[in-house]
Order: sequence, then structure tokens, then C-alpha cells
Amino acid sequence: MKFLIAVFFTAISYFSFAQEKTKKLISLDSIPATEAFTILEKEFNVKFSYTDIIIKGKNIFFSKKKRRLQEVLDELSEQINIDFEFINNRFIIVTQKTNLNFFDATNTLEQVLIKSYLAKGIVKDKNGAFKLRPKELEILPGLIEADVLENLQELPGVVSPNETATGLNVRGGTPDQNQIIWDGITIYHSGHLFGMVSNFNPNITNKILFLHKGINPKYGERIASVINISTTNAVAKNLNLGFGFNGISGDIFIDTPIIKDKLSVLVSFRKSYHSFFETGPFEKMEEKVFQSTQIHSSDNSDEIFYFKDQTVKLNYTFNKKNRISASFIHIDNDLEHFFENVSSKENYKDILDTENNGFSINWRKKWTSNTQQTTTFSASNFTLNYNFITYNNNQKDANFHKENLVKNQSISTEINTQLPSGNSALFGFQSVYKDVGYSFTETTDLKYILDKKRNHLNTYSLFASYSNNNFSFFDYNLGVRTNYYRELNQFRIEPRVSILKEVFKNLKLQLTADVRNQTTSQIDETLISNLSLENKLWRISDGKNAPIINSKQMTLGFLFDNKGWSFDVDTYYKKNEGISALKLGFFSNNTNNYIIGEQNIYGIDLYLKKNFHRIKSWISYSFTDIKNEFETLNNEEYFTASNQIQHAISSSLAYKTKKIQFALGWKWHSGKPYTLSETNATNTIFNQGINTGRLPNYNRFDFSSIFHFSFSKNNEIKGKLGVSIRNLLNQNNLISREYIGNNIPNDVITAIDKYSLKRTTNFVFRFEW
Repeated sequence: MKFLIAVFFTAISYFSFAQEKTKKLISLDSIPATEAFTILEKEFNVKFSYTDIIIKGKNIFFSKKKRRLQEVLDELSEQINIDFEFINNRFIIVTQKTNLNFFDATNTLEQVLIKSYLAKGIVKDKNGAFKLRPKELEILPGLIEADVLENLQELPGVVSPNETATGLNVRGGTPDQNQIIWDGITIYHSGHLFGMVSNFNPNITNKILFLHKGINPKYGERIASVINISTTNAVAKNLNLGFGFNGISGDIFIDTPIIKDKLSVLVSFRKSYHSFFETGPFEKMEEKVFQSTQIHSSDNSDEIFYFKDQTVKLNYTFNKKNRISASFIHIDNDLEHFFENVSSKENYKDILDTENNGFSINWRKKWTSNTQQTTTFSASNFTLNYNFITYNNNQKDANFHKENLVKNQSISTEINTQLPSGNSALFGFQSVYKDVGYSFTETTDLKYILDKKRNHLNTYSLFASYSNNNFSFFDYNLGVRTNYYRELNQFRIEPRVSILKEVFKNLKLQLTADVRNQTTSQIDETLISNLSLENKLWRISDGKNAPIINSKQMTLGFLFDNKGWSFDVDTYYKKNEGISALKLGFFSNNTNNYIIGEQNIYGIDLYLKKNFHRIKSWISYSFTDIKNEFETLNNEEYFTASNQIQHAISSSLAYKTKKIQFALGWKWHSGKPYTLSETNATNTIFNQGINTGRLPNYNRFDFSSIFHFSFSKNNEIKGKLGVSIRNLLNQNNLISREYIGNNIPNDVITAIDKYSLKRTTNFVFRFEW
């Protein structure tokens, strides 16, 4: 065995040395493409031949790293949408790339409006979409790793009132109104540690596409936003290996070729190590998550908890015109909690298992130099199983069981065409099958069942869009999506439009309008247990208690970007119909039932950024007003939604050198609304209207720092060491006030207050080569 290990490391060393002889140290700081080509010609002794129009207005960024010529060309091809043809060993012809990127074919780099929105690695394009590349991302306050969902919370109009990675409220929407896609797979459970950490390993994430307006009609599942996360579709040229750990978990990944220039595999694994060693960051997050529960509240309480995620991806190139990728993801969260009441000789056990598995296969076919077809099949399977078991004198007394499952299967195909005029068109079809069920059962004597239901739905969709960049007055994107819901026998048409007008050279005006529909949403229920976690369960539209949610949205704004200054203003209005809620008994004479209503949302997002050489600063402000109306509730008058964050401010000041980065950030927002109550001798009374109270304002400072290093100039083993402090001033923010109980006759109504994360110091240590 020792001999094999020695041979392995000797081979790796030889391979690394052999590669080094042909590599050059390249570092380009977002310079014009013409300048970049001149530098590369000198470094590699080659000559590029191209027409100016192909690279006009395009900038190139390369992080400091040694690269072979082929690696440089691959990165250039990805960044600025070009192809290369070798005439001989020295002369290279540059041509316009026609092999369009999967998921993002209509949003090429020349459409970028702001190259560095909050930080390098985040861009905003002319359709209002944000693109994030975690491996290029500079430091953000409180973050030492590019957590996929945490990054989005820095954007204007995105806030997480419950201080989790997954609780994203996008322009007044709720988290279940965000469609999260990973490599074509729809994800229904997106957070570890009850949402504190996102499920998606940032170290293998290639790109994140975030859309909340002017959404391409190929997306049609949710009404608030689309978060499209993708790993690389390129066949690996060389071995790429990385591993590291932070205060919560450890991970490892490997991306390696199997057949040269034909087949490669990307594998990753991440897991919490709380069961072996408990760190300060994990303990602080546990305290926040499990507050107001029996966990950690008594010496007679114990729990076993862990989370993990793992992925596998195969990339295969048949030939220049056919490429295929296959992806698999497994997400798992497990908790077992035990509590013993010594005085009453009663024992309680909470068992919670949450999993999301997914698979996708993607085929990209290049029919002509201007036309590509992309076909994708995906399957996603989400399960949640919870048991609350009580024992009396070691005999099982009761067993409350909760279950939620979602099966999602989808097949889609789309054709992207680049027209001779420079405009583009998209046509496609999608078929989605969903099977969704949930149940709440008392398995001992079946005295009370809150609800039990299972439905399935087939949806067939046609979509098309046309992008015109040559119209003399303004640029526009027109799109439409038509949906047929077979089991409901309903048609829905979703027009989409985006218009961009250049008022002056650096000032642009944008208008968008969307119609969207949603068939899966979450209900919020309260368990009869000591745990009181994971209370949001998925259900599907049935045409009665759960109609299809319809949203009509409009935005109007302008954007200025010049000489390091960026100013972005966006106003929006949303009209949502068919939203439903579980009306609790304490609002309606002890009866719990579903009610249907509508929602009006108004808002404005402001963003201002200024770069001063090594210092980058930005501040954003968002105003949101959300009014709900439900039948038979609040005299059918509008009232403030419980997720409304009316005012929110976020700011950052960052400093960067070649190896060290620092960032200090401040977040402030007004408190969440809540329903005022009064308690008399026998009961709790709600007679002051719904959500007429408001919690105190929220205030938090965050700090983070990252140090990049390498072990020598002669190899590519790179390291990263970082530290972050969340809630630097240790503010005790009250983030929610909720009521539980009244699910069964004579049940006591209890108010639960939840507070923010205490001051939490985290760290990261990583190696990659």
C-alpha cells in the first residue's frame, strides 16, 4: 500500500512539473479585450487575428494564476463569447461564438450594464438579470465563502427577515415563491441547519443567474424570482482538487478528466462535523435555531444532528456539435432529539429526516453555426418525515406523524437562433409532472388529524421570445409562455416584455412587465410538539382550496454607470391573486381552514456605488408595502402582510490588495408586523386587528477578512484563510413574534418570541490545486 501511495504522489509531482513548463502566470484586471490580446500574444508567442466588431466594448478578467495557452483560450471563450481556430502553432483566428450557453443563451456578455455591481463577480445585464460567479467574487460583509443564497441578500430588494440563508423575500415575495434550480433540477429544500446554510457547495458552483423581473419565458414555475445555479458544462482539461473546512462543515471536491478532451467527472461532498467536535459558530447557530424549544433548554435534553450534501456530474463531448452532461445531487438533514421529564416520568422524542434528491441529463445540439437546441430531462424527489413520540413509564403513549413529499419530473427542449441582424429568437416546449402530498396524523388513537391530501398535476407549456438590439429607438425583448394544466383543465397565458432605452451615453431607462403563475406553494402549520421546526409544507393547486396563484408585475427604473459611479433606481408593482392561507382558530371561533385572497405590493429599490482605487463602497435602500385581503378575514379589508419589511438599508465598505481583503457592512430594517394580543384570566384575545403591531427595528454590523496565499511560485497549490464576525456589536434583535396552539379543542395559545443570531465568529481554511 505504501508503495502505491509513493507511486501516486511521484506521478502527481511529475505531472505538475511537466505542466508547469508550458504555463504562464496571467493576471488581467478587467481590461479591454484588445489590450488583453496584446499581452497574451507576448506571453505565449502567438498571434490573434480578429475583426474589431467581435470584441468591441468587451473587457477581460483573469485572476492571478498560472495557465496553459489552452486554458486561457477556454476562459476567453466563456467570458466574451468567442471561438478560436488554429492555423498553425502560432497563428489563431478569433471568431464569434455560436455555441450558446445552456440556460443563458440570450444573455451574452456584451449586454452587461454594470460589470461589478456590488463587487467583482456580480454583473447586471440589460434584461435586469444578475449573474454571480462565486470563484471570481470579491469579499462581501460577514461572508468568507460565496454562499449561494447569502450572496443574493446583498442585492437591493432581497431581504431575509428571519436571518437565514433560505428565507429570501424578493420584493415582497415569500421564500416558496422563489424557483431554485440546480443544474436543471428544481430544488424544494434549499437549506442546511434549518436554513442557516444553503445546500449548494459554493466551491463547485460556476454561475448563479438571479432574475426577479423581465424573466425569460422559459421559466414559469414561481411568481417572485428564479435562482438558477449551475456547475461547469466544460470537459475538464486537468485535475482540479480542493478541500477545506469552516466552523460549520468540511468539504472536498475533485474535477478530473477521464478521457482526454472527451469525458470528465466532477464530484463533491460536504458534511457538518458537529457530532465529532462542536465549534463556537455551530453552537451559536444552534442556539438561534432551537430557541423556544426543549432543545438546549434542559440538562435532560440531548440531540443528534448532522447535515450533508453530495454531487456528481459527468461532462461528455461527442463532437463539436454534440455535448451531454448528467448531474446528480443528494441533500440530507437528520435530527433526533430526546427529552426526559424526571418529575412526571415522561419521555419525548423528536425525529426529523429531510432529503432532496435530484437527477438531470442535458443534451446540447449545434444544428448550424447560428442555431443550437438544448434538451433537458430532470427529476427531483423531496421528502420530509417527522415523528413526535411521547412515552409514559417507558410505554409509548402517543405518536404524532407529519409527512411531506414532492415528486417533480420535467422534460424540456428549446431552440436558440442568432439571426443575421444580431438579434436572437428562442422557441421551446416543456412538460412537468408533479406529485405532492402531505399529512398530519396522530397514530395512537387518530383523535385529531389537521389535514391529509395528495394530488398530482401535469403542466404542458410552449414558450417563445424575440430579442431586438438593432431597433433605432430602444432595445426590447418580447416573450410569451402558455401553460395548460391538465387535471385542472385550465389555460394560462404569460406575456413578458422588457424595454431598454439609452437616454444619454451613461444613463439608461428600463421598463418590464410580466405575468406569471404558480402551482406549488407552502402552508404554515404549528406542530403539537416541543420541537416546532420545519412547519412549512409543500402543497399543489387543486382548483379549490389551493387555486393557481397569478401575478401581474410591472417595473420602471433607470441606471447610471460612469467612472466608478453606479446609481440604480427601480420601482415596481405586483398584483397577486389566488394566494391562500391557513386561518387559525383564534381568528375564527376555533375553526382552522384555508382561505383565499389577493395581495398588492408596491416598492422602490435604490442602489449607489463608488469605487476609490482599492476601496469599494456601496449603499442600498428598499421600500416595500404589502397589503393582503382574504375572504371572511378582517372584515374582508386589506391588512399589512406579516412578511413586510417596509424599510431596509444595507451598506458596505471594502478594501482589497492582491492577497488581503477586508469588508465592513451594516444592515438595518424596520421590524416585522405582528398581531397584538391581550390575555385575561382564561384566554388570549385578539381584538386589535391583524398585524397592527410592529417589532423593534433591526440593526446589525458584520465584518469579514480573507487572506489568499500560495505555497511557492513554482506550483499551483493555493490557499485561503478567512475570518468573519456576524453581529459585531452583539445586538439582541427581536425578529419574530408568533402564536402557536388552538389546533385542538381547549389548546392553550402561546406567544413565541425569536431573536437574532448573537455575535458569531466563523473561519475558513481551504486548499485548491
